[in-house]
Amino acid sequence: MAKGYWIARVDVKDKDLYQQYATAIAGPLTKYGAKFLTRGGAYEAVEGVSRSRNVTIEFPSYEDALACYRSDEYQAAISLRQSAADSELVILEGYDGPQHGDPA
Repeated sequence: MAKGYWIARVDVKDKDLYQQYATAIAGPLTKYGAKFLTRGGAYEAVEGVSRSRNVTIEFPSYEDALACYRSDEYQAAISLRQSAADSELVILEGYDGPQHGDPA
């Protein structure tokens, strides 16, 4: 089964409020088996428009990624993020097929 991912691009406007958001989402992320792959850190925007913070969160499955976002716990925290930052969040299914020209 392919994993699921949240990819967020964020410009934080209020660090204290954003920290409250980060604290509020710890429970649902743990509940749905999430693992941070990137959480800020160094980056280079080689194409397109970027934001100051990039976050990638891995879930055991795409279904878990969607369920976490749709959970009551996460929904309660969204207003904190929306007030603290300008952001985009995409939820996507990982690829679990052949790589680099491997026969399908």
